[in-house]
Amino acid sequence: MTDVLSSVCDFIRYATSRFNAAHLSFSQGFDSALDEASYLVLTTLNLPHDLPPVYAAATLLPEERAELLRRIALRVDARVPVAYITGEAWFAGMAFKVSADVLIPRSPIAELIERGFEPWLGGQAVANALDLCCGSGCIGIAIAAQFPDAQVDLVDISAPALALATENAADHGVAGRVEVIQSDGFAALTGRIYDLIVSNPPYVGRAEYAALPGEFRHEPELALVSGEDGLDLPLRILNEAAAHLVLMAFLSRVVNGGGRVDRELAIGSKRLDLCIEFHGERLAIEVKTWRDSDKAKDPIDAGIAQLDEYLA
Repeated sequence: MTDVLSSVCDFIRYATSRFNAAHLSFSQGFDSALDEASYLVLTTLNLPHDLPPVYAAATLLPEERAELLRRIALRVDARVPVAYITGEAWFAGMAFKVSADVLIPRSPIAELIERGFEPWLGGQAVANALDLCCGSGCIGIAIAAQFPDAQVDLVDISAPALALATENAADHGVAGRVEVIQSDGFAALTGRIYDLIVSNPPYVGRAEYAALPGEFRHEPELALVSGEDGLDLPLRILNEAAAHLVLMAFLSRVVNGGGRVDRELAIGSKRLDLCIEFHGERLAIEVKTWRDSDKAKDPIDAGIAQLDEYLA
């Protein structure tokens, strides 16, 4: 095999063909076989992802070819996601270490972070934030990078996940503003109050999990499955978040399932009434009452409408 595959371009083409022929799932950070093959080959060779085309014809060393063939086979034969093969995944423009102990970062929350959660925050400063069910810590660390004055708690029930989150926080230079806490939901957070709560919790039902592509079997079931209908932990978070909020929480996650939940969140002397409906893969949120001022309600309504449109 290595006598006919010799260049960077050869291996990208070969990996793309193998991936397409195997009908792999590309729902864990990539859109196509070509994107995933390019990333795998370039990352394995420690080459930049914007490699000038002239280098694509470069001849590879025998050991480089052997390692690429090994990784391509691992992806095709064992359906191991590329992020676990390379040990790296990107989120909000930042590279994070990942392993089979954590979910592969791919949440649309990245775009909310990059926009500073506007217009929902309405210019409100964030002093304390919580990333609940943090996994690799990618969401909370990206928040710490976006809000340089914020203190961020990274919370998860998994000790191996928290160990990886600690490494990622150090890699991105925010360890001094991040606290890593092992907790089952809010259980170990008594008395802690936050300006912002963000969570990408487990939200998959058991039957749905059984029908997922083989790639998802490599991710921790604990980070994916939440009861029979997938709503056990999301609804628990909604029920308990009010006790830890100063202003408002963003519990924005596409939830597969059906039903409607009405919640009243007490925020100091104010009140936030939410009607949350789950429609297949859509999360619709209606804000009925926001604090005591119609003026304060406007940016919240605009933000919810934008979130609903984004998730549609």
